[in-house]
Amino acid sequence: MLDLSRERVHTASAAWLWIPPTAGRIDTEEYLALRFPAWYEHPLQLVGIRPRRPLAEVLDEVIDRCRAAVGTAAPQLLAWVRLDAPEGLAEALVERGGVLDETLDVLARPLGELPGLDLRVDVEVRWAADFDTFVDAVHLNSDVFGGSKPDRAGLEPVWPEELTKLRTGGGGAVVAYLDGRPVGTAGLTVAGPDARLWGGGVLPDARGRGVYRALLAARLAYAVERRCELAIVKGRVETSAPILRRAGFSAYGQERSYLLDLSTRPA
Repeated sequence: MLDLSRERVHTASAAWLWIPPTAGRIDTEEYLALRFPAWYEHPLQLVGIRPRRPLAEVLDEVIDRCRAAVGTAAPQLLAWVRLDAPEGLAEALVERGGVLDETLDVLARPLGELPGLDLRVDVEVRWAADFDTFVDAVHLNSDVFGGSKPDRAGLEPVWPEELTKLRTGGGGAVVAYLDGRPVGTAGLTVAGPDARLWGGGVLPDARGRGVYRALLAARLAYAVERRCELAIVKGRVETSAPILRRAGFSAYGQERSYLLDLSTRPA
C-alpha cells in the first residue's frame, strides 16, 4: 500500500486546479484569477499567487485588475489561501477587508481495499451517464453550495465532454437519490495516480441518512477500478471532514477562502 507523506499529499494538492475551458483569466507569472460560469456562487476567484515582488504590491495589483475587469458585475472576489500559498497571504487579505468564508481540511488516504462505510440500501447512486442525471448533479450543486441554476440549454454544450470523461475513466459526477428524488451529488477526477474527490454535498433535509457515505463509496470504487494510488479531498471541517476521517482519511493541512468586496476601496 502507498505510504503517504505530507510532501506527497501537498504535491497532489498543489497540482489540483480546475480551470473550465470557457473561464476568463487574469493570468501572469505571479497570480491567476478566474471568472467561472455565472451560475457559481462566487464566479470571480483568485486561485493562485506566486509573488516575485513584495506580497502586498502583487495582491493590490491583482485586486485592482479584478475590479477593473468586472466592474459591478461581480462585486466580490473569493481569494483562496492554498497549502502552497505564500506566508502572510491570509493576514494580507484580512487587512484589505477580506472575510473568512470557508475552511477546508485537505484529507487523503491510500487506495487499496475499500473502507467499510455501512451503506444503506435505500440510497440509490447513479453516475451521470445520461443528460438528465448530469442536470440533477449541477442543480444539486447550486442547491447545496449556492449560486444560480443553469437551464438545460446552457448545459448542453458541456455535456458531451463530461460524458466522454466518464466513459474514458477520467471521472465525472455521481448523484444520490432517495425515493427517486435527487438529494446529493459529488464528483471525481482521475489525474494520473491521484483520485481527486470534489463537490460532495447533500440537501439539509436528507442528511444523516447515509447519502454522503454512498457518494463516497461510489467514487472510491471507481478510483480503485482505475488503479489510482491516492484519494485526496478538500472537505468542509463542519460537515464532510468528520465522515471522511471515519473512512480512513487523514488531514494534511487546511485551506481557507476569503471574500473581498470589490465595490469599495480600502482607505
